[in-house]
Amino acid sequence: MKIGFLGTGNVARALATGWAAAGHDVVLGSRKPGEREGRPDGGHPVTGLAEAVAAADVLVNATPGTASLDVLETIGAAALADKVLIDVAVGLTGDMRLSHPGVSLGEEIQAAYPDLRVVKSLCTLTAAVMVAPHLLEGPSTVFLSGDDEPAKRTVAALLTDLGWPATSLLDLGDIATARGQEHFALLFLGIAGALGTHRFNVRVVPAVPTGPGTDPA
Repeated sequence: MKIGFLGTGNVARALATGWAAAGHDVVLGSRKPGEREGRPDGGHPVTGLAEAVAAADVLVNATPGTASLDVLETIGAAALADKVLIDVAVGLTGDMRLSHPGVSLGEEIQAAYPDLRVVKSLCTLTAAVMVAPHLLEGPSTVFLSGDDEPAKRTVAALLTDLGWPATSLLDLGDIATARGQEHFALLFLGIAGALGTHRFNVRVVPAVPTGPGTDPA
């Protein structure tokens, strides 16, 4: 599969390396590709954003969440139509507040580009853990949100290529559920401060079944 990245930062490079190792073709898309010469891009090709989008089956939004909509506008709706977009971005202000507290970035992207098949995922993890779940002590959970079921299946398959077992994947529902994923960024920062590291994840642990027809909630 051909995967085009919007962005060339740590997240884009980590995911590109992980999916390239799984046999996918990857390319990093930059707003200023000429300025990337001599910079460490993990050996992955770097092109302009339009070129990265045109060649890709699946796109990854790894731009800063405060800039994502502006970046997508430069590409245009026609070029984005029918593409699957894995949105891993979260918008944070300089004082570490959510830049879109009443709605998720994933929803904003989907509303702006209705023909784009947006799936929110991986935004609850740091880059190193996204591509190396074996770094964690035991199983944990990765979330998916989106309106397009085939797109979510495509993303789920790509997550398994990164080493996430199917039992770790939790489909939260439509794109509106991306709000919960993005708001987790605030808790993520608190946990990271308490642990002294960003290399962790959470696990959803269901209640022990108590019998047919019962719901202790």
